[in-house]
Amino acid sequence: MLVNWYRRNGRDLPWRKTRDPYAVLVSEFMLQQTRVATVIPYYNKWLRRFPDFGALARASESQVLRAWQGLGYYNRARNLHMAAKIVQHRHRGSLPRDISSIRKLPGVGSYTANAAATFAFDQPVPIIEANSARVLARLFDIRAPADSAIGREKLWGNAAHLVPRRNAARFNSALIDLGALVCLPNKPQCNICPVKKFCRAKNPEVLPMKKSRPRTKRLIERHAFIVSQGKILLERSSTRWRGMWILPPLKFGGLKPSSLRRGPVYKLVFPFTNHRITLSVYAHLPRTIDGRLQRWVKINSLDSIPIPSPHGKAVRHLLTALQAAPAHRRLSSIS
Repeated sequence: MLVNWYRRNGRDLPWRKTRDPYAVLVSEFMLQQTRVATVIPYYNKWLRRFPDFGALARASESQVLRAWQGLGYYNRARNLHMAAKIVQHRHRGSLPRDISSIRKLPGVGSYTANAAATFAFDQPVPIIEANSARVLARLFDIRAPADSAIGREKLWGNAAHLVPRRNAARFNSALIDLGALVCLPNKPQCNICPVKKFCRAKNPEVLPMKKSRPRTKRLIERHAFIVSQGKILLERSSTRWRGMWILPPLKFGGLKPSSLRRGPVYKLVFPFTNHRITLSVYAHLPRTIDGRLQRWVKINSLDSIPIPSPHGKAVRHLLTALQAAPAHRRLSSIS
């Protein structure tokens, strides 16, 4: 019933057209915390740039982060890069078939390991992600929070009970698409659901239940915009965006630099996990740089290095404003 519905209504996604374990693993890493529509162009471009485990293993971290730029949650890229090296060097370039070995790869949890096993090798194992969790919570009227230990146990147990011995990949894809297309978060389309007669939920809109989220923390991060002779000063991050290039953080004690008293030349608010961060950028004059972390980068070569999206937006905006300003007033005019 569900599989017949899927044959007629399932989504046409590029990673469903292959059983290549590498391509499947790439898609699963990218789909963690990212929408399908956003992932598709990155997935296609990634496979052209890094077509197999060997190509990805040979790439530098900078090349990997640059290719991932814009997808966010960059630890996924670092973990995928490390996983490729392990597969290449310990497994001769082939993803192992047993789930316990897949589970040992960096960044691979229960879902990703099972997803690789079922979609690459058609193994009859359950998968739980946002869409399938919603379907199962409603089908079995699971009242325990889906993000609690008992809730996860119930979801995985029910999923394991349902998955068939044959054509598991198709069934799991169908379960995901049912959640994505019919069993929607706020307005489930119960009237067209192919499995509605099996659903136990009295009020499906309230399921799945979740634990209360931690309060959003607000942070202000201050960075410098420093340009000179066709170059911009950047710093290699060792914290949130490790390995990527950002505008230099402003570090000061006691009296504030004059640029802070004048106010920022650019502001951007963006979310990051349970934080809401205000990026404030201040115009600075050229100064002595920290040669260990910082370097002058030619403006016309910025596209070749990895820069996180918030800093990339700030750089593009400020460079555009700088180019439009009169030569004798360029630093002051962008404020």
